Amino acid sequence: MDPHPTRAAAQALLLELAGPDAILRPEQGDAIEAIVDRHQRALVVQRTGFGKSAIYFIATRLLRDRGAGPTLVVSPLLALMRDQVAAAERMGVRSATINSTNLDDWTEIERRVHAGTVDLLCISPERLNNPGFVQRVLPGLAAGLGLLVVDVLFVSPERLVNPRFRAEQLPRLVASLGLLVIDEAHCISDWGHDFRPDYRRIRDAIANLPPGTPVIATTATANERVSQDVAEQLGTDVVVLRGTLDRESLHLGVAPLPSLAERLAWLATRIGQVAGTGIVYCLTVAQTASVAAFLQEQGIDAAAYSSDTAPDVRTELEARFKANELKVLVATSALGMGVDKPDVTFVLHLGAPPSPIAYYQQVGRAGRSVPRAEAWLLPGAEDRAIWAWFAAVGMPPEPLVRRVLDALHDEPTSIVALEARVDLRRTRLETLLKILDVDGAVRRVDGGWVRTGTPWVYDRPRVARIQDARAAEAEAMVTYAGAEQCLMEFLRRALDDPGAEPCGRCTVCTGSADPVTLDPELVDRAVRFLRGVDVVLEPRKQWARGLPAPTGNLKPAQRAEIGRALSREGDAGWWPAVDAVLTSGEINDELVRGIADTLKRWPWEQRPTWVTWIPSRHHDPVLQAVASELGRLGKLPVVPALHWTRDRPEQHTQQNGAHRLGNVWGALEVDPGPDARAALATGPVLVLDDALDSGWTMTVAAERLRHAGAPAVLPFVLVKR
Repeated sequence: MDPHPTRAAAQALLLELAGPDAILRPEQGDAIEAIVDRHQRALVVQRTGFGKSAIYFIATRLLRDRGAGPTLVVSPLLALMRDQVAAAERMGVRSATINSTNLDDWTEIERRVHAGTVDLLCISPERLNNPGFVQRVLPGLAAGLGLLVVDVLFVSPERLVNPRFRAEQLPRLVASLGLLVIDEAHCISDWGHDFRPDYRRIRDAIANLPPGTPVIATTATANERVSQDVAEQLGTDVVVLRGTLDRESLHLGVAPLPSLAERLAWLATRIGQVAGTGIVYCLTVAQTASVAAFLQEQGIDAAAYSSDTAPDVRTELEARFKANELKVLVATSALGMGVDKPDVTFVLHLGAPPSPIAYYQQVGRAGRSVPRAEAWLLPGAEDRAIWAWFAAVGMPPEPLVRRVLDALHDEPTSIVALEARVDLRRTRLETLLKILDVDGAVRRVDGGWVRTGTPWVYDRPRVARIQDARAAEAEAMVTYAGAEQCLMEFLRRALDDPGAEPCGRCTVCTGSADPVTLDPELVDRAVRFLRGVDVVLEPRKQWARGLPAPTGNLKPAQRAEIGRALSREGDAGWWPAVDAVLTSGEINDELVRGIADTLKRWPWEQRPTWVTWIPSRHHDPVLQAVASELGRLGKLPVVPALHWTRDRPEQHTQQNGAHRLGNVWGALEVDPGPDARAALATGPVLVLDDALDSGWTMTVAAERLRHAGAPAVLPFVLVKR
C-alpha cells in the first residue's frame, strides 16, 4: 500500500495541470498533505514560479473528491485569475469568470451558476464593488454554494466591505467552505509592501471558520516580520513552508545613468540585443505611454500597460504577450504578478520601486522556465519624489483623522460631502475610511458613511513604526543601486532568506561591465523625442462637488479648449530648461524656441488673436516675459486681463478638488478696463500660467474669460505637475 496516497494523487493531478514532465516539489506535497489529510493552516512563502497556485488547485480537487465543500480564493489579481481559470480547465474543473471584460457573457454565466454547471467561478475585483452586480449575482451564487456546485470561488478583499455580504452571505459561504485560500498574503500585514486595508477583514473570516476548515496563505514576497504577522492571523497550529528565494537563472545588474534620455537609449539598445520577450517597469502611468512610444519609434514592438489601460485592451495585451507577439510590455505595477508567462527573458526597471521586496517581486517575473534571464535597474534622481507621492496615500496625521471622524454622524455622509469638509485627496480619504471601517470606528451604508460610536484611538506608535519601515525600505533601494555586494544576496537578505549567499551571476559577483555602449545619436533622438511629446491638457467638464457654488456641469460655453504644457515636472525633455528659467527668473532663447515649436504643433481650430497670463505670486515676471515674446513672434497684442481680488493660500497647500476650487472661485476676475474689453472682442485668447496641478485655477480663469465674452480660451502652461 502506498504510504503517501495523497502525494501520489497530487502528482497525478499535477501531470494534468502542468504537463507530462511536471514533478511535484517536496514542499508542494507537504502543503497539500497538511491541508487535505490534516486540515491544517499553512503559510507558503515561495518564489514566483514555484507553483503555489498548483497547491490549492490540487488540494481543491482532492478535498472535493472526499466530499468537502468549495474553495474560496481571496485574490486581488484579475489577470492571474484568468490564467488560473484556464489551468483549472486542464484539470477537468468547469470554469467561468465574471469581470469587466466579458459583460455580454454575464447572463449566460449566471444561468450556468444557478444550473449547477460551473465548478470554478472567478470574479473580478472591479465587479465586486458594483452594488447592482452584488444584488443581482451574489444571491444566486450563494444559493449555488449551498448546493456545492462551485469548486472554487474567487473574490476580492474589497468584496468584504459590503455589509450585506458580510452579514448574510459570508456566514453561509464560510459554513460550507472546504478550503480558504489567501493569495498575495503579504497584503494582510501592515508590514507588507502592498498592504491593503480590506485584507485585514480576512482575520474576521478566519476567526469565524468552522473548526477543521483548512486555510492556506501564499506569497512570494514576505520577510520574517511579515511571515510572523500573517501566521499569527491564520491562528494556531500553522505550518510555515518557506523556501529559498534564489533564482538560479536570473542575472541582476544596475545601470546608473544621469538623464532619462540616456536611459531611454539604453533600453532601446539592450532590448534589441536580448532574445525573447520581457517587461519594462515604470513608476508612473504617463511614463509607460512615453517609453512605449519611443521604443516603437526605434522599431521595437512595445505596448503600454497601466491602470489607464481599458480592461479589454489589457486582456488583448496579456494574450499577445503570452503568445510572444509582443517584444515588450511597458507597465506600471498594475501588471503586478498578473500574467502567467514563464519564459520572460528580461525585466528592466526605468526607476526603482520603493522597496527591495517590491523589486524582488517584479524581477521574479523573469527566468521561471528559461536557462538565462536578466533584470536591470536604471535608477533616476526623480525616484524619491515619486516614492514620497505614493507614500502620502498612507495614514494621514491624527488631526486630519479626527476631522474625518468629527464630520461623520448617525446620518450617512457621502465621500463628496466629506471632501468638502475635510481637505484630503480622494484616494487618501477612501484609504482612511477603509482603515477606520476595519477598526470598527465607521461603517459604509447606503448613501455613504456613518460613525459607529465605537471608541477609536490613533495608534501613533504603530503609524510611526510603519512610516519608519517604509523609509528604511526606500533607503535600502538607494543602497541597492550603488551596492558593492552581491545583488541577489542583497535582495534575499531584505526578505530574510536564511540561505542568502553570493549568487556568482550578478554584475557585482562577476565584475562585468554594463553591456550597453550608448550611441550619441540615439541619445540625441531620445532628447528630441522627449521634447517633441505634446503634453495635452484636457479641460475640466464638471465643477468639484460638495460646494454650494459653482455646481453641476461646465457647459461648453464656460470651459477652456484642449490646452498644452511645455513639460511634465521631472521629465528629461523641456523640464530642465523650464526649471532653470523658473529658478533664475529669466527666460532664454532655448525656452522661447521650445514654446514656439509646441505652439506650431498645436492643432487648434481657432488661432489666438491675443495673449494674457494668470498673475503668479512667484513667477509673474517670467510669465510677462514669455507673453511678450509670444506676442512679438505671433504679432499678437498682450493684455494683462486677469487679476486676483483677494489674498488666498497657495494652491499646493490645498489637497482635494473642492478645496482647491473654493480657494480660487471668486478670487480671480477679468479686468473691467477698456484694454481687456477691446481684446475680448477680437477673438480667442492664449492664456499662460507657470504650472498646472489640479487645473482649477485655469478652469476658473477660462470660465471668467468666457463669461466676459471670449469666444475661446486656449490654455498653455510651462509645466504640468
